[in-house]
Amino acid sequence: MPTTDMRFNICIIDDIKSTVEMIATKIPWDTYGIKVAGTAKNGEEGLALIQETRPDIILTDIRMPRMDGLEMTRRIIDLLPQCKIIILSAYTDFEYAKQAIRLGAFDFVKKPFSIREITKVVLEAKEVLESEYNQQERIQAMEKKVEESLPLLRQEYFGRLLQHKLRPEEARDYWQEMHVDLVPEGLAVLIIEIDHFMDKYASQPIHEIELVRFALHNIIEETLHGETRGIVVRDGPSYYACIINCEREEEARRIAEACCANIASCTKFTISIGVGTVVEDIYRLPHSYKSALSALAYHFYTGGNDVFSLADAPREQEAYPRYTQEKEQELLISLRAGNRDKSLLALERLFDDVTQLHPLPDPQYVRSMYYELALVMLRAFYELVPLAVLQPYDLQIRDRSSQALDGIKPFQQLLRDLCQAGCAWIEKERASDSTQLIHRAVEYIKSNLHLDLTVEHCARQMNISGGHFASLFKKVTGTTLNQFVTAERIERAKRLLIENYQVQEIALSLGYEHRRYFSEVFKKHTGQTPSEFKDAYIGQK
Repeated sequence: MPTTDMRFNICIIDDIKSTVEMIATKIPWDTYGIKVAGTAKNGEEGLALIQETRPDIILTDIRMPRMDGLEMTRRIIDLLPQCKIIILSAYTDFEYAKQAIRLGAFDFVKKPFSIREITKVVLEAKEVLESEYNQQERIQAMEKKVEESLPLLRQEYFGRLLQHKLRPEEARDYWQEMHVDLVPEGLAVLIIEIDHFMDKYASQPIHEIELVRFALHNIIEETLHGETRGIVVRDGPSYYACIINCEREEEARRIAEACCANIASCTKFTISIGVGTVVEDIYRLPHSYKSALSALAYHFYTGGNDVFSLADAPREQEAYPRYTQEKEQELLISLRAGNRDKSLLALERLFDDVTQLHPLPDPQYVRSMYYELALVMLRAFYELVPLAVLQPYDLQIRDRSSQALDGIKPFQQLLRDLCQAGCAWIEKERASDSTQLIHRAVEYIKSNLHLDLTVEHCARQMNISGGHFASLFKKVTGTTLNQFVTAERIERAKRLLIENYQVQEIALSLGYEHRRYFSEVFKKHTGQTPSEFKDAYIGQK
């Protein structure tokens, strides 16, 4: 292990004496902060030297008597896992060098080598060691601070003071025993939540989570101390509770806004803060704590990075909002019809019933109302849409432990996504059925060009209404039924003319009672009479 000025020890092991002497004496290791701890001429001596001196860097030949470099590498890695092993390898031993790298060696240098090459790779190993030791020291220092910042007794005390009703004298005794640097009158509680913290960091190592919490704790604490007297304690995995001295709720709100601004500007996180009512004595702190929690719930409407107080909440006697049965039915009818646009419009009208109210209603009630609406939508879709399409939305809606739906905007977007996914599947299935129906109609038309092919006639063959058939036909083919029939008859007439059928025969076979009318229709669409077309085509032939 290096000393405090980051000096490192190196051992050199090679059975060629001149190689060892060159590396040990021809390079000014002291100027690089490196000391030659010893040299050895074979693997056994080298391992004994390493066990005695415990160096940071080892230069060793891959082939040596008594114990080769590979075996020694295995033993060194077990003994000194942080040590950097540099393999000296001849070209013919390159495969052995690669095995050493796989075992955990830092690098290799091919023989013959220059002093410059050896120096370069050793300094690279030193740089990596310095980085690792610095990182280790930083983590140890931060972990020590984290441990020192959360004494169990202090945490338990403030939990009791904030969440349990204590007798006035009991609360004052606790306050004095803990030597709290606050005036015991004119107090308010701030409840701080790190926005979406657990969803983002649940899979991270615990020490990384703790370091983030510690950093945020420090920023909040420094902000409070710049404004007033205050203390900050942990109140859950992503929560802090602050007790501050202040005279009015407006002052507490200003301090909370300063905390939000500093967290947002100094870190990649944001916080939401509920401001409790100002109380005149420490035994009343649970009242301030409870009101701060109630206020914090209103971050449901903003998604975070904001401050809330009970002034944002409605009076208790105000009725909770409730969308009408007619609006719910309008939505369900549109969903079952697979009409995406109408469904989304109906959904937005339900959203407006809440978001356009002032003041905004209790977030917990609105969240429950949205969960209920989501389940109603799922039930409507499950009658028509496969489980595989709906299951991702179903799982997210039923997982109430997730923070993903803690805001009104993501919750509304989830309902929109569910609406669009279900309607898209229904529309696709119905479009597929409609397409097949029109394809059957087209085949019927081509086989019966001699009939009076009106919309009503064709619709009867397909067992649907005339209006619906006309709409589907235009949607699938891009043209009206009359335009399509006429175009097919003209193409059939061209083929028959080329095959030398008489104009009168062709007209009758295509449903035209009069030759003259057929000729007029033919010329209108081709620019030629049937005879002119026939003559021009035969002439080209």
